[in-house]
Amino acid sequence: MPSEAATAATAAPASARFLIAQGTLLAFVAGYVDVVGFAALFGLFTAHVTGNFVMIGLELAGSGQGVLAKLLALPMFVVAVAATKLAVTALARRGVAPLRPLLLAQAALLLAFMVAGLLAAPILSADAPATMVVGLIGVAAMGVQNAKGRLVLGDQAPTTIMTGNTTQIVIDVVELLSPGGTQKDAARTRLRKMVPPLIGFATGAVLGALAFSLVSFWCVLPVVGVLLVLGGVQR
Repeated sequence: MPSEAATAATAAPASARFLIAQGTLLAFVAGYVDVVGFAALFGLFTAHVTGNFVMIGLELAGSGQGVLAKLLALPMFVVAVAATKLAVTALARRGVAPLRPLLLAQAALLLAFMVAGLLAAPILSADAPATMVVGLIGVAAMGVQNAKGRLVLGDQAPTTIMTGNTTQIVIDVVELLSPGGTQKDAARTRLRKMVPPLIGFATGAVLGALAFSLVSFWCVLPVVGVLLVLGGVQR
């Protein structure tokens, strides 16, 4: 019979692989939903919400539309993050692990995003009330994921904004390629953690664009399924 130490040694890599897979799937969701929102809602970012400031600048210069929706995105994002923080605190007081409820809450919000989008179709104006409702629901869903990454999955790579991941990946690759590098082990560890979510985000962005072009807001169903599966496997 294997010893407890041997069992722990074999279990740890599997747990690490699961955490990397989970982060990759969440990054896939973020890339997918961000592209769907951008394509459907006149350039609205739902995950990378600060990107809306760039779009606001373009629209104020007369080359776009939907300034109000993008202005409202930030306060909605703040509300979603604050609500997630309060929920995590309340769950902790009751001794409940917060990850599963947050995954299920995000799945419910994305399902509402999909239904609202289908009801609003065809979306012809960025300033129509129905269009703004769709966008704000999407922002709320991704606000939950952003907050979840900080509050519950803080030791994992970010899953919603890839700029920091990309920067760190480049730094670590240079470290590994440098003959005098003194942090190679740490660089390898970070690369194993950060590269898969970057790939997941990029894959989600491509597939989200293709899926939306084919089936409109019905394309959100697969990422709702991903979150439900992740929620179901949490302990």
